[in-house]
Amino acid sequence: MKYFLIAGEASGDLHASNLMAALKEKDPEADFRFFGGDLMQAVGGTLVKHYKEMAFMGFIPVLLNLRTILNNMKTCQENIRKYQPDVVILIDYPGFNLKIAKFVKTVLHLPVYYYISPKIWAWKQYRIKDFRRYVDRMFCILPFETEFFRKLDYSVDYVGNPSVDSVAQYKEKQANRPDTFMADEGLPDKPILALLAGSRRQEIKDNLPTMLEVAAAYPDYQPVIAGAPGLEPEYYKQYIGNHPAKIIFGKTYDLLQHSRAALVTSGTATLETSLFRVPQVVCYYVVAGPLASFIFRNFFHTKYISLVNLIAGREVVQELFGARFSYQQIHDELGKILHDTAYRQQMLDGYDEIIQMLGKPGASQRTAELIYLSLKH
Repeated sequence: MKYFLIAGEASGDLHASNLMAALKEKDPEADFRFFGGDLMQAVGGTLVKHYKEMAFMGFIPVLLNLRTILNNMKTCQENIRKYQPDVVILIDYPGFNLKIAKFVKTVLHLPVYYYISPKIWAWKQYRIKDFRRYVDRMFCILPFETEFFRKLDYSVDYVGNPSVDSVAQYKEKQANRPDTFMADEGLPDKPILALLAGSRRQEIKDNLPTMLEVAAAYPDYQPVIAGAPGLEPEYYKQYIGNHPAKIIFGKTYDLLQHSRAALVTSGTATLETSLFRVPQVVCYYVVAGPLASFIFRNFFHTKYISLVNLIAGREVVQELFGARFSYQQIHDELGKILHDTAYRQQMLDGYDEIIQMLGKPGASQRTAELIYLSLKH
């Protein structure tokens, strides 16, 4: 069968590549054409456009690159029209993908499947009408999403979480290897404080300086920064200054495996940190913090920003963002997870609940099977 996939960022490239590999196992005749990245290209098929040419985030960048975005959309539509796939599979990236879904359903009348739901449970719940009209099947990776969509009268499949798969695969490989991480990276025999300051330049600019200041108050621990893919060491060095922090690229899981605690911006990293059972402080700077906190409390449909707390349905980790983002609050919370044994254990127990809720690895395989069987019939 022929599959057209659209992933608009690095995480989508990863999850789509795993799904493609699983589809090839089910369907040896699988033929792929896609908007995506290097990981998808490595699985095989035709890369129409790289996600790096599509990654415009925020109102101003989108406005400045509107012509490029519209051209990308036209290119995508024409490619799908000519390719005539058996199904179009969308991976997150809602601003672009929902417009493509509308075109595919109303003009081409082809099946549209969505893998990894956009986070409409946080805000923009009005988008549910687009899912009802243009998406034939939704495969979700967060357990609470099934209940959320059920209340909106839209049936979805929970297939498991790709981060569970990634961490399980990493641990399986590491079990058969000698542990040489500390020596390989030239790290002294000193407990590690992992700093995961985000994947975008603005996030790093906003969060890393405060993280480093807090880390400096705990000299018995060595701060190690998880470098984001696509960013150069020089970008980090302007914020590191004289701080004794090391940057490590492409080894975030190794870093978490060896860390005593972590300071983490929101996103998938908070979940990955919990899967490695590393106590964490979620800290995320936003402009006009008090106003941002007010907007979040009054206009968003969820109590939490971190996947850890969202999945648990309660506060397992502290979320220091908006009005709560400050050196002192981050410092105090880090002290508790490092030195208060009972407090630390309480967080680890919360992690264990989340791990149980997420279920076993195999999200890509389960999704591939559901897609293949539904198309076959």
